[in-house]
Amino acid sequence: MNFISYVFKRLASIAFFLICNSVSADIDGALRVTQVLVDPPNLPVHDQVASGPPKIVQIKMIIDEKEIEIAPNVYIHAFTFNGTVPGPMIVVHQNDYVELTLVNPTSSTLLHNIDFHASTGALGGGELTKVSPGEEVVLRFKATKAGVFVYHCAPGGPMVPWHVVHGMNGAIMVLPRDGLKDNNGNRIKYDKAFYIGEQDFYIPKDSSGNYKRYKTALEGFADELEVMKTLQPSHVVFNGAVGALTGENSLKADVGDTVLLIHSQANRQTYPHLIGGHGEFVWERGNFSDLPQTNLESWIIGAGSAGAAIYTFKQPGTYAYLSHNLIEAFLLGAVAHIEVDGKWNNDLMEQVIKPTAIK
Repeated sequence: MNFISYVFKRLASIAFFLICNSVSADIDGALRVTQVLVDPPNLPVHDQVASGPPKIVQIKMIIDEKEIEIAPNVYIHAFTFNGTVPGPMIVVHQNDYVELTLVNPTSSTLLHNIDFHASTGALGGGELTKVSPGEEVVLRFKATKAGVFVYHCAPGGPMVPWHVVHGMNGAIMVLPRDGLKDNNGNRIKYDKAFYIGEQDFYIPKDSSGNYKRYKTALEGFADELEVMKTLQPSHVVFNGAVGALTGENSLKADVGDTVLLIHSQANRQTYPHLIGGHGEFVWERGNFSDLPQTNLESWIIGAGSAGAAIYTFKQPGTYAYLSHNLIEAFLLGAVAHIEVDGKWNNDLMEQVIKPTAIK
């Protein structure tokens, strides 16, 4: 190498070093905040409109491999982020930085990682977050796109769908910095927000027609792959189990509440519908940068995506929020209930004559 080439190479190295460090210093100069993640259907505490410049939002997720009961006497060895199916909702604003510490404890048996559909590059971060049992990793990415997005484990090969249908998925909401807007540019403020993560399970049966239960996750791998290949789930549920959002677990609201409903499906297409209400503002694919669709009776969440809908409740009572593939809702479990308190409005609906004998 001659002297001039050496000088240019050294100058290039110095320039690269300064550029990298100036970028790092600029990011490190941003305000760091820690977001405390909570179990679905709840969302972490957040502002609907951003204040100040973009922040570094620090979060921590611990992988938890555990057996769960998804229906009476039906079990699966779930792979989870923070112990829930789906994993917790993350909420940031556009151009914030998400800084995740992902922990795979020594109690785990498998390698895991995380692919953020909201991120750019490296297979959504999947290439940079592979952690074996006993390891942790820190990933930071800039949330450049506003919307709601799926995240999921993607360790490679057939392990990708197997981990996803074992519950290892969740969602992140990236709000526009000035908040959600209607079709006229007016800001939409929601009073409550609920996260519904739809999950398809593929539980094998024995020769007697009973669902199998395995001692370990890997013991069921081959059998489960055969069921998965049929593309026919044994269960389609909201938030991890049949009845997870009905009965005592029903969601709560009041007449007059404007509610944001976030719905994700990491593996299959689904068709949300609110019986007795509407999607007054709907982002089917979660794309908050686009104008919402309005006044939909049902809408479509694409496979491997999340969407959002806004509705202001006008009548009290029990509302069923379900997949309008009614077979999945009533036979496989994809239904939630929203209990709404308040005063009935006869102008909107009234039973004029009670059922009587035909005259």
